Amino acid sequence: MFKQIKQLFAVFDEQQPSMQEHDLKTAVAALLIEVMRADIKLEHDEQRTLTVTLKKYFNLTDIEVNELTNNAASSLDDSIDYFQFSKQINEHCSAAQRIEIIELLWRLAYADGEIDPQEDYVIRKVAGLLYVTHTDFIAAKLAATK
Repeated sequence: MFKQIKQLFAVFDEQQPSMQEHDLKTAVAALLIEVMRADIKLEHDEQRTLTVTLKKYFNLTDIEVNELTNNAASSLDDSIDYFQFSKQINEHCSAAQRIEIIELLWRLAYADGEIDPQEDYVIRKVAGLLYVTHTDFIAAKLAATK
């Protein structure tokens, strides 16, 4: 009987779609790309800000940034939510680092000179998934405007 139950669970486990594990760089890049895509318009300023942010934040070369953004965009296209990305960030980052990531999202959103409501929505959603308090969310938003 235990053997049959074990087999049942084995079959069930095989049928479950496995959530892809991402590294921290890919997770952060994917969330940045999602903010960039949120307003439907891909601005040159946003693309430049994305590249500069990833180079500075992760100390990457241009080639590494290009590879990272391609991988992150592909992962984002295959995902149905932000959980797989936020999970990596929550596991590997302190509260201060998560707030800094929210600030990076705001800086990217401000890159084209205006905040689209969809960008605001994405950042609010991500802040909730990263357990960033509303006070810290607002502080990050204000810090990004300086």
